[in-house]
Amino acid sequence: MRAGNLWTWLGLAALCVLASPAQANDFPSRPLKIVVPAAAGGPTHITAQLLADKMQASLGQPVIVEPKPGAGNNLGADYVAKSAPDGYTLLFATTGTHAINQTLFKKLPFDPIKDFEPVSLVVQYPLLLVVSPDLPVQSVKELIDYARKNPGKLNRASGGLGTSMHLSGELFVRQANIDAPHVPYKGSAPALNDLMGGHVQLMFDSMITAMPLVEGGKLRALAVTGKTRSPLLPDVPTVAEAGLPDYEATGWTGIVVPAGTPRDVVMKLNAAIVQAVKSPDLQEALKKQAAEPVGSSPEEFAAFIRKETDKWATTIRAAGITVE
Repeated sequence: MRAGNLWTWLGLAALCVLASPAQANDFPSRPLKIVVPAAAGGPTHITAQLLADKMQASLGQPVIVEPKPGAGNNLGADYVAKSAPDGYTLLFATTGTHAINQTLFKKLPFDPIKDFEPVSLVVQYPLLLVVSPDLPVQSVKELIDYARKNPGKLNRASGGLGTSMHLSGELFVRQANIDAPHVPYKGSAPALNDLMGGHVQLMFDSMITAMPLVEGGKLRALAVTGKTRSPLLPDVPTVAEAGLPDYEATGWTGIVVPAGTPRDVVMKLNAAIVQAVKSPDLQEALKKQAAEPVGSSPEEFAAFIRKETDKWATTIRAAGITVE
């Protein structure tokens, strides 16, 4: 290499090194995209849109929400896993994409741990344990006692195989040591209709869909599945309070980005998310969706994902559940 060419090459390299911090400091310099792996119009999409609206105010760039449903939430997750690690393509990760599917499905096109950098947990969604009004039980303890006296006679509905509603029920029957066969439906609506009609006897469902039926006297609420009581139903105890002290099961969503995204970009995104989640107006909007605002550090979210993965892997394997 000629001396002149060598000095030119070294000069360009030095300029690149000097320029890289400035480029990182300029993030974001164009619109960002949050990929939602669920259908448009559903609670996951609504929550993502609420978050995006607040994030763009602090980031100074548009934040676009793009639904990519399909394959049990795996289609959208795979798309983001294979995107450029530059902070401009984010995944609205769910309990399915990052805690359930790697055990539930025999093979995934992405690795939920290795292919992503956690940014922040956004919200948790406690479920509601509801029973048919014809069932002669008024509490979780009475439900467990009834199930033990009538093994196999309580049918447990869910909105689909491998959903958080299904697995919350599996965790419940395992901890309660009862026999309550699972009856999967194609969505919550037909399951709730059969529950109201007494064709099945109990169900774990999202609060946003089950609450109106409880308030209308068509279903009876026995407990919420989160760590604390819901402000929407303050008189309904948690499952843990009601007799299973180790029980906790929630759906959740958070933001992750492709592995290799620069740390300072991750932290800029984290600051924008936490600021958004802590804002009073967003908290109020989320609570109306029966979502509990969280916000966390990347390290806290990573630890949470590992804990959730272990819990649901144990539950799925114990129940022998698989999806092709």
